[in-house]
Amino acid sequence: MKKDYFISSSIAVSVIMVAGTFAYTALRDDPVQIPRQSQSEEVEEVVLPVSWGDLGAKMIEAGVIDAEKFENLYGNELNEEAEQLLYGNNSGNLKITEQNSGILLNLLWAFGLGNKNEILESGPMTDVRYGGAGNFASTAGWILAKGDAMDHYSSYSFVVLTQEQQDLVERVSKGIYRPCCGNSTYFPDCNHGMAMLGFLELMASQGVGEGDMYYYALKVNSYWFPDTYLAIEKFFEKRGISFEKVNPREVLGFDYSSAQGYQRILKEIEPVQSSGGGGCGV
Repeated sequence: MKKDYFISSSIAVSVIMVAGTFAYTALRDDPVQIPRQSQSEEVEEVVLPVSWGDLGAKMIEAGVIDAEKFENLYGNELNEEAEQLLYGNNSGNLKITEQNSGILLNLLWAFGLGNKNEILESGPMTDVRYGGAGNFASTAGWILAKGDAMDHYSSYSFVVLTQEQQDLVERVSKGIYRPCCGNSTYFPDCNHGMAMLGFLELMASQGVGEGDMYYYALKVNSYWFPDTYLAIEKFFEKRGISFEKVNPREVLGFDYSSAQGYQRILKEIEPVQSSGGGGCGV
């Protein structure tokens, strides 16, 4: 297993411009289908195993989210569903679609940044080699807070994890990569990493098991990086392997979901047509 962290390209100036094998619970056998837009105007939705509650309102009260800045960013795109996530109290399960994936990315980004967690306080984000936690795209890039983003970094107990839940989040976070950079969620130096950390914390706090955490992390990553996972699907199919049979934990690992792994895959298949997803800034 690769032990050294990659120094993110999102450090410093570019920021401002916008191990081993362990025991784990059985993974889901359900098909891991890539979310696609159907032939009709309807967009597939995935029901996530967490409820949002009033986290949006709590983050606004704390200042992690400046409601005015958030609304100005989206303008008329901030529909009733999004306003409910931002201001209301939602007892039902979160749902992700192609349409709301960007808003969920930003909400989870804010939550991952503001929620107090040992990963942010003693993990690689604070490594002195990188000049402090405030120099990354996930921190300096969060411009929708009141004041400086670092005023809110790991500052609020929106969700409090037991030690067992914290250990679970740390273990899973080290196995989930994203194709915009070469680091795992344990090093959440970009918005996607910070948002995924927040999602893992939510799942752990609400009793989601390790296997399901990987399963739903892959679902969410597939909305944030649709082209990547369509390409990975083609990569497996080229080898006669149905993507539905591939272990989500394997797909989310360094060999496939990191920037380096994805570039290796692209050398063997034809690029897929761009179909959206979220960039590394607001």
